[in-house]
Amino acid sequence: MISQENYPSKVLKDAVEAISSLPGVGSRSALRLALHLLRQPAEKIHHFASSIDRLAEDVHYCRTCMMVSDGDECAICADQRRDHKTICVVESVRDVMSIEATGQYRGVYHVLGGIISPIGGVGPSDLTIRQLVDRVSADVEVILALSGDVEGETTSFYIYRQIEGSGCKVTTLARGLGFGDELEYADSLTLGRSIANRQVFKP
Repeated sequence: MISQENYPSKVLKDAVEAISSLPGVGSRSALRLALHLLRQPAEKIHHFASSIDRLAEDVHYCRTCMMVSDGDECAICADQRRDHKTICVVESVRDVMSIEATGQYRGVYHVLGGIISPIGGVGPSDLTIRQLVDRVSADVEVILALSGDVEGETTSFYIYRQIEGSGCKVTTLARGLGFGDELEYADSLTLGRSIANRQVFKP
C-alpha cells in the first residue's frame, strides 16, 4: 500500500483515488492505470475523460424497457422487426448484451435494474417491476431470464404473482444454466439454447 505522503503529485493521488473507486480496482491497479494514462498523448486523455463525462450527461434509459440508450427509446424497442409481444425480463444491461450476442432472440426486453435482495436492502419498489406490469397483457409472453440463485428465483416468483392475473404466458430459461449461474458469464451457445428451449414458469 502506497501512503499518501509517497505520491509525488496531489493530482496523481486524486486520479488514483478516483480510479480505485471503481468496483474491483485496488489502489495498486489504480496507480498502474493512472501512470499508463500519463504516458499517453494529451488528446487521448481528453477523449477518455470526455467519454466518462458523457456517461453522466448524455446517456438515457429507454422509456419502455429501461435499457441504456442515447435517446428516449433504445434501438431494440424502436426496431419494428422485433417481436414486441415477447418480453425478456433481465436483471441488468449486461444481461441484454449477453443475450443479444447469442443471435437467438428476436423479442424485446425489460431491465429490472437488479433483483430482490433483503440482505442487500433491495425491495420490489427499488426495481422497475411496476413498469413491467404496465406493459403486460394477455397476448404477451414474458420470459423470466433471471439468475438461478435464491434471489433470482425469489424475484421471478414475485413478478409471476404480479402478472399472473393478466393472462399472459410466463416462461423461464431452460436449465442448461446451472443453479446460481449468472447470464453474463454463460457461453453464447448455452445461453442461446436456454432461450430457444424455454419452459413454462412453474412457481
